[in-house]
Amino acid sequence: MRHLILSAAIPALLMGACVMAPATNDAWATFDPERMGPPPGYPQNLTPAGVAAADDHLALEQVDGAEAMAFVAEENRKALAALTGDRRYETFRREAEAILTATDRIPTPRFLGDGVANFWQDAANPKGVWRRTSLASYRTANPQWETLLDIDALSKAEGKDWVFKGADCLAPDETRCLISLSDGGKDAVVVREFDTVTKRFATDGFNLPEGKHRIEWLDRDTLLVATDFGAENGKSTLTESGYPFIVKTLKRGQTLAQAVEVYRGDQSDGGYGVSPSVYRDKDGKVTAVIISRPLDTFRSETWSVAHDGKTQKLNLPERVGVYGVIDGRLVFSPDQAWSFDGQDYIAGSLLALPLGVLGETRQDIRIGRDTAVVFQPTARQALQDVTVFSDAVVAAVTNNVAGALTRFRSEGQGWTAASINVPANLAVSLGDSSKSRGEVFVSTQGFLVPPTLSLASVGSTTLTELKSAPAKFDASRDITEQYEATSTDGTKIPYFITRPRDMKLDGSNPTIMLGYGGFQVSLNPAYKPEMGKLWLERGGVFVQANIRGGGEFGPDWHQAALKENRQRAFDDFAAVARDLEQRGVTSPRRLGIYGRSNGGVLTSVSITQHPELFNAAVIESPLVDMLRYQELPAGASWIGEYGDPRIPADAAFIARYSAYQQLRPGAAYPRVYLTTNTRDDRVHPGHARKFAARLGDLGYDHLYYEDTAGGHSNDADPVANARRWARHYVYLSQQLMD
Repeated sequence: MRHLILSAAIPALLMGACVMAPATNDAWATFDPERMGPPPGYPQNLTPAGVAAADDHLALEQVDGAEAMAFVAEENRKALAALTGDRRYETFRREAEAILTATDRIPTPRFLGDGVANFWQDAANPKGVWRRTSLASYRTANPQWETLLDIDALSKAEGKDWVFKGADCLAPDETRCLISLSDGGKDAVVVREFDTVTKRFATDGFNLPEGKHRIEWLDRDTLLVATDFGAENGKSTLTESGYPFIVKTLKRGQTLAQAVEVYRGDQSDGGYGVSPSVYRDKDGKVTAVIISRPLDTFRSETWSVAHDGKTQKLNLPERVGVYGVIDGRLVFSPDQAWSFDGQDYIAGSLLALPLGVLGETRQDIRIGRDTAVVFQPTARQALQDVTVFSDAVVAAVTNNVAGALTRFRSEGQGWTAASINVPANLAVSLGDSSKSRGEVFVSTQGFLVPPTLSLASVGSTTLTELKSAPAKFDASRDITEQYEATSTDGTKIPYFITRPRDMKLDGSNPTIMLGYGGFQVSLNPAYKPEMGKLWLERGGVFVQANIRGGGEFGPDWHQAALKENRQRAFDDFAAVARDLEQRGVTSPRRLGIYGRSNGGVLTSVSITQHPELFNAAVIESPLVDMLRYQELPAGASWIGEYGDPRIPADAAFIARYSAYQQLRPGAAYPRVYLTTNTRDDRVHPGHARKFAARLGDLGYDHLYYEDTAGGHSNDADPVANARRWARHYVYLSQQLMD
């Protein structure tokens, strides 16, 4: 456990440099920490020891520590009084709960044997039921569901706060499934084998203790498992980030101690842990076993496992996404420019090359470019989803953030493309697929267009509509538009505005701006019913910014904001805010921002660098202390994104923006709302706690609320989630509408 360490004294000269009058808008418009001098909480030096010595809130990193829990209790008391005591709270809560527990939602389907399965939560079953029906029944208005596993009943019977985290069923019959259950919503899960015929956990089944497992079925009696195998010669079998680096085969009836090693990375590996993947044909036969060994967040080695258990490293780029196997060829996308077999391939393209060739040491195989290239994007296109079938590949692609769907077939020496008809100017995403059926579920939606679920068949270029969700808010008065802002370096940054059609461009409109800008995650148009009901219907404006760091324009868009270039993402976000003001959409008094997880880096930095631009910020489940993030589980897995604060050069550029260390007295920060979850084992709650504590130290009004269950995903309970959204929109209404 870490203990509270009192701040080291900062030399008088540096302290003098920190004393300043309240900042003016002009001063903060060009945020320059070197010119402004170090703030009171800034480390005397940027070594890990120096960073810890300057941190007077280390005790808040102890998840269940007495001091931390006392802090949480008092902050929660104040926040709930301000938020749930608001006259709007109960109305917002009821409206959000009605949406999140509505029985007319589209049940998200997954193929299961001859039918489909769905995990369903509502007011009667807030923890949810895993259920199945036939595809024919699913197509009807009132499917006849058969319950397989009731999580509410299981939790009650076992006295656990179980959260369903998915089922992995063995093809082709899919009667045996690995069920992942989380205690309180954590990423760590226990795994139990379930029999869908008897609808019970198998008495002779696989049963793994809690951990961040990476598991694949090899055959009915064998699993490939990457997990915590306990200490070996006094050393952990987990990486610094708490993820596995060893893969073993586990036979039915064996304990983890009896499992046989297949592959070993290294304890120094980064990323999210070594991960096995088993690819099968339409009959369930194994076509390839691939192991990805992450070197950091994005770089990895790719290994193939032969039938005799021998492993071979494949000649793939370090930045790569693997999607499957078709006719003996591996389908993958390099996230970097790559040369192989005398050919050059651009980042973000989709390729298919024979597995045997990728294992060759020779580099002059002469496969040919036409044979290898399935899809090559233009500058404004990007791959979003890819599904590999036995005789075709289906890909969802964005073009200037609008979705399209294409089917590719191998014809002789090349690939032919056929567009699958989808509605224009909407987001398109692929759901679960079935190789045996040659079908994949497809979802389309927009900011004002509710989701429609369809079925795509590799034999057709027309979607078969299955279900369309009803509208959950009145969008008749609203429109969505796309604009571009110009960032500091001249880059054009697209963003969407959803607003009242007859809105006056006088700067008076309450506006929420959403951003993420990291990990190659794309923010595509999405129907957000709680936002529409609680915000748009009350005259608010919603903005979604497609800043660098995301995946909207492929790997280059992401990598443009990595590590020492992180400031570009923050500059992009600020540029959109200024563009909104220049267009008369809103003004700093009426503009608020929302971001969670990596979006919490964005929002916390935006507030500290540009308080003159915003009057509200919901900073949820955030990373904030970027000089210690690698010390807090599972922070070290993200070094490939942010850099390593233990390296002096990296610490120098991280320190320039890390919001926890850059908080200053005398700044016009808005009253922010920080919120997180005690059981979040992905982004440590210490980040949000410490930021709130330092805001309080400096005398800034703020709100902090920490829920005690739900984990990072906030998917544990729709009733609790309704309370969460109600708190968010009460705060935003107080700051931007009142």
